[in-house]
Amino acid sequence: MSRRRRGLTPDEQALWSRVAKTTTPLNPTRPADGGGSNPFLTDSKPRPAPKKPAPHFRIGEASTLPVPDYRHLSSSPAQRLAAQPLRMDKKTHKRMSQGKLVPEARLDLHGMTLAQAQPELIRFIMSCQATGRRLVLVITGKGRGDHGPLPTRPGALRHQVPHWLNSPPLSPLVQQVNAAHYRHGGEGAYYVYLRRLPG
Repeated sequence: MSRRRRGLTPDEQALWSRVAKTTTPLNPTRPADGGGSNPFLTDSKPRPAPKKPAPHFRIGEASTLPVPDYRHLSSSPAQRLAAQPLRMDKKTHKRMSQGKLVPEARLDLHGMTLAQAQPELIRFIMSCQATGRRLVLVITGKGRGDHGPLPTRPGALRHQVPHWLNSPPLSPLVQQVNAAHYRHGGEGAYYVYLRRLPG
């Protein structure tokens, strides 16, 4: 059996009117007396905003919305290095990029973690520059996907080594970093052209 709602008695209505006059309404557009009925029993849900009508569209019609270009978000380390300004002799750079220059030393970082690889790279570059070597090869490998519980980017070393080479303490020693020619490792290796020793 449903319960019947009762309205306010005249005494309750008078009391409610006196209380309502002493308050600041939260919603000024709503009547202060609740329209003569019990304000606690009224529907307090906000009305939804009217929806905009969808633009006219027929099946098979081309969309007029712009399509975002995501290509620049996933550029490879080699593409980012190629976009850097040239800081060495143009002819030497061309011969190096074509694999015609033989690296004077090489460092293989295969199987190392990032924590192991960074100090090894710093030691290698500093010792090569101290002995007057100009072109060295750093092998990172292309990297393979890790299928663990957390997603990781494949080839962490391949992505991190150029950043280390262009950051202190190595940036003052390094003149140019370039992706290696396929005969020296291709995408899995970098040519590092070192600055001459001062004096």
